[in-house]
Amino acid sequence: MKRTVSSVLNLQVGSPSRVVLQLAVAPRPGLTVEDSLTVTAQGEARDVTALIGQHDGISHVVDLEPGQHEVRYEATVTGVAEPYDDGLADRLVYLLPSRYCESDRLMGTAREEFEGLTGMELVRAVRAWVKKRTAYVVGSSRVTDSAINTFLARDGVCRDFAHLTVAMLRAREVPARLVACYAPGLVPMDFHAVAEAYVDGQWHVVDSTGLAPRQSLLRISTGRDAVDTSFLTRFGGRSTLRGMRVTALLEGSLPTDDHASSVVMA
Repeated sequence: MKRTVSSVLNLQVGSPSRVVLQLAVAPRPGLTVEDSLTVTAQGEARDVTALIGQHDGISHVVDLEPGQHEVRYEATVTGVAEPYDDGLADRLVYLLPSRYCESDRLMGTAREEFEGLTGMELVRAVRAWVKKRTAYVVGSSRVTDSAINTFLARDGVCRDFAHLTVAMLRAREVPARLVACYAPGLVPMDFHAVAEAYVDGQWHVVDSTGLAPRQSLLRISTGRDAVDTSFLTRFGGRSTLRGMRVTALLEGSLPTDDHASSVVMA
């Protein structure tokens, strides 16, 4: 499998800022990743520090001075990632409530909606429930919205669908986490967010939006929720995202996905 992805961010920096970028494809065993990330201002390259984070995700840290900056990431990825499991301690983390996935506050609803369901039957039921009751509306959510906000508003974008899915699964004692990824076939094209649920010894991809085939997704970052997986985090100063462009292409035909069968991220 060969996939080509890119992302371009245009930032207006008003005062000195430290920015953490999570744009790079996570280099998992089984994948060959040829990529580059550059940050330029007025045609001059800025120094960038790469850090390896959890689940092999890569963060790029750059200190920006006032002015217009362009961030450009490009990658060609071949192969299929090997399934992996970081162990019991890791799975226990993904059973706990988190900033954007308040599973403790949704336990009553989860018990009422999914009583008696277990394993993949439960995962499929949660996915269908989130999709049925939540409308995908571009621009409908704020960066501070959590699973509770999505549950009440009944609309959102991919990260909102993923947060609600993760929260409901954790409320039924299924380890669940959020994955930011590139998604060939996604319409509208953007960064994508999906859930992963740990069942029967593997992490299974759950996309409650149904907007892209899961078989072609490429992992960027993995964590409890958007706190851990944001593509852009700023510390100090002032900066504004003026524009963004994301592309994700698969060589050959896109796979068909019924979003009901089991899929492990490749």
